[in-house]
Amino acid sequence: MFDETNAQWGLVHAFVLDGKGGARSIARTELDCLQLEPHESVWLHWDRSHPQTQTWLRSSSGLSEFVCDLMLEENTRPRLLPLPDNELLLFLRGVNLNPGAEPEDMVSVRIFAAAQRVISLRLRSLRATDELIDLLNEGKGPKTASELLVYLAQLLTDKVQAVVSELTELVDDMEERIDADERYMPEHGNMVHIRRRAAGMRRFLHPQREIYAQLTRSKMPWFVDDDADYWNELNNSLTRYLEELELTRERVGLVLEAEDRRLNERMNRTMYRFGIITGIFLPMSFLTGLLGINVGGIPGSDNPYGFVFACALMIVVAVGQMWLFKRLRWV
Repeated sequence: MFDETNAQWGLVHAFVLDGKGGARSIARTELDCLQLEPHESVWLHWDRSHPQTQTWLRSSSGLSEFVCDLMLEENTRPRLLPLPDNELLLFLRGVNLNPGAEPEDMVSVRIFAAAQRVISLRLRSLRATDELIDLLNEGKGPKTASELLVYLAQLLTDKVQAVVSELTELVDDMEERIDADERYMPEHGNMVHIRRRAAGMRRFLHPQREIYAQLTRSKMPWFVDDDADYWNELNNSLTRYLEELELTRERVGLVLEAEDRRLNERMNRTMYRFGIITGIFLPMSFLTGLLGINVGGIPGSDNPYGFVFACALMIVVAVGQMWLFKRLRWV
């Protein structure tokens, strides 16, 4: 649920996890005096562009200047940074499913996590966080701070699967139409766009996969025992999606190569036909040019049937050329 009062402070969502899969929403004014039970954890989700967010992060969050600088950086890539006191920074990327946006223009979410506290920052809205809040409201969400990270990463990865499947289906449809109709010519711009989308997603998903692999080996004392299994499964999922993206790029490349080859063959056939036609008319052009010389002694100039003889000669030459071309298997 969206709290307009919190939004005035740049706080998009604030929840206290009850340790049973549910959570209660809290107001911005409760943060300064918030006392957590041993089984509880707090999740604060902020709008990074809001001035109050930066003010709170530097003055009231208790985070070091170094951590604040990292979380407020303009451009970041997926990364994992362990911090003293068993804390960590986790930067992830999710597909951009906002209206009018390109999914491969991936949205960054910056996360500071400790045993009972998770602080996340985003610039643009993410469907994954909205779905996570729905799970908390239904009592089916994460119970601890470590599970909150796993749930968020899982939801982000699920969105990647949908986009990867969409790209795969586009390429499948393109290949089927090419196989079914030899005259079908896929639009070059669409193929390049698919390839660009796959490359853009792969750029961020590859380091994110490495992060999941690192979290599989992480030994944070506040991690739940089976967290490593979930991180390993997410690592395997992203590996599969990266392989599918790479395969999509290769398939698009093969389609482009096949299309270029078809165009070259068509152009070669056309030029070959033009060459045959030119070869047929070249001797006749020579004869007409020779007979058209305006000098004395031109054969047949005084013969009333000279023109007929000239036409008959050119027909004979043309027929002879056609016979020769067929004999040489040029046509």
